[in-house]
Amino acid sequence: MTLLRPATASGGLRSLGLRSLGPRSLDLRSPWPWLTLAALALLVVFLLVPLLNVLAGSLGGRGGGASGWAMVAADPKVAQAVLNTLVLGFAVTLLALLIGVPLAWFTARFDFPGKGLIAVLPLVTLVVPEVIAAQTWLMLVGNNGLVTRALAERGIVLPGFYGWTGLVTVMTFTYYTYVYIGTLAAIRGFDVQLEEAAQSLGTSPALSRLKVMLPVVLPAVLASALLVFTLVVGNFAVAMVLSNKVALLSVLTYQATVSEVGSDPTLQSTLATISVAIVMLALFAQRRIVARSRREVVQGRGAQPVRLAGWRGAAIGAAAAAVVAVSLLPVASIVVGAFTAARGPVMRWGDWTTAHLERVFTRAVDPLLNTLAYAAAATAIGITLAVLISFLVVKKRNALTPVLDYLTALPLALSGTVIGIGLLMSFNTGWLPLTGTGAIIVLAYVVRRLPFGTRNASSTLFNIPDSIEEASVSLGVPPLLTFFRVVLPLMAPAIVAAAVLTWTTTVAELSASIIVYSGGRETMPIQIFRLIDSGLMAQASAYGLLLIAVIVVPIVAATWLLKIDLFAARA
Repeated sequence: MTLLRPATASGGLRSLGLRSLGPRSLDLRSPWPWLTLAALALLVVFLLVPLLNVLAGSLGGRGGGASGWAMVAADPKVAQAVLNTLVLGFAVTLLALLIGVPLAWFTARFDFPGKGLIAVLPLVTLVVPEVIAAQTWLMLVGNNGLVTRALAERGIVLPGFYGWTGLVTVMTFTYYTYVYIGTLAAIRGFDVQLEEAAQSLGTSPALSRLKVMLPVVLPAVLASALLVFTLVVGNFAVAMVLSNKVALLSVLTYQATVSEVGSDPTLQSTLATISVAIVMLALFAQRRIVARSRREVVQGRGAQPVRLAGWRGAAIGAAAAAVVAVSLLPVASIVVGAFTAARGPVMRWGDWTTAHLERVFTRAVDPLLNTLAYAAAATAIGITLAVLISFLVVKKRNALTPVLDYLTALPLALSGTVIGIGLLMSFNTGWLPLTGTGAIIVLAYVVRRLPFGTRNASSTLFNIPDSIEEASVSLGVPPLLTFFRVVLPLMAPAIVAAAVLTWTTTVAELSASIIVYSGGRETMPIQIFRLIDSGLMAQASAYGLLLIAVIVVPIVAATWLLKIDLFAARA
């Protein structure tokens, strides 16, 4: 029997798809309440206090001057930046929907030539850092790009790629994958028997999909769309590289932080607060939409894909392949660019060399080593904390774990720029001065990616019966030792998946690290950003190729050698 029922939405881990269980009373004789307090203290000090400092910083002016809100109200450039950010967010979201939803529909419901590759290849875009995506598009259609020069020789002049054209293009082909993944999962999870039942009552196929399937799939589509919107609002890498004269909130916030004439803490705090407010409103809208209209199909079966042959199958396959090919241009371009000779900013296409890679490994290896060291430390710390928090929230619920749950999910509403500014404001001086050290970069990584590690570490906990742990304790094994000997081995696949996914997102982090880093502590994303800013695309490509390798190798090792389905672990 198929059951269609409403689904509720709640916060923290539960908002990420995990079911909720009631809290238990505090037992101070157990180590778990004390570990909950310790985890809460860490989150308060390194997450909540920096955020509150950012919010408070917008209320007071420097030297008793005007508040940040009065400053931005008097500056028309800020209002224009907010408007441009919202317009960009809506435009990219709409285009991502127009690409991602049809691609997901045809992939889920039809078989056509090349479907196997087309269904999987969009996932590759998830591991391409945004700064590389912006860079490679410039290498192709920028002022000195390969395609631009080739067409110019034939008398065809392409419009400038900087500004709105580049921003919308790059972000659309970067973020449509999120809509594609969310919609594809919803369509595949829809029970086709409901659609068949509607058609058996005389409803046309198109109308049955509109009235029966759309209410079930729509919340997933809207949730994916709102995710894309929040990513666009918080985007830093693409905005910095391509915005040119288009004022955007993330760019103004960064410029207020690193201004050559002295940063303005009040202005940067106010701009960061506006960014947080926009994202929080979007997440609030997402939660209301999902809570009101989401439906779950229980014990159903998916539709069997219909084989499309002839010109229809070829046309759909070609259209889907074109979309995927365009989104994969960064990967192909970065490989070509890394081996293309260059003289300063001028790339000599067709003239091959290994000099750029040789330079990275011989004379400019510090960004690579810094990336590996900081990401390794952040992954180890982050996964340890994520495993502990997920275990406390899922298995050792008490009066404090709901607070821990929500604090853990808080970074989802914060851009990397906001997190970096908060950490600088909180740990520049005082009892824990971290500015100018590698520790603040590691801290930014841990805070930024903690929700992802927690989500993945929790993926198997609901499937581990409490009776296993209770049996061990009843045999005289202390609770902590039981956790290490019994629970952790059962969590091992999820922990490995969480570690790999945390690593891949950490090594590509730019928006937070570029705020808190100091001279000599550049990571590869920071070095790529600086080289792009100097117009040295070939050298940036060499670092980009290494960065992609650092991301891909652990994924391949986990999926092929350890047989771990990373994307299933995230679901």
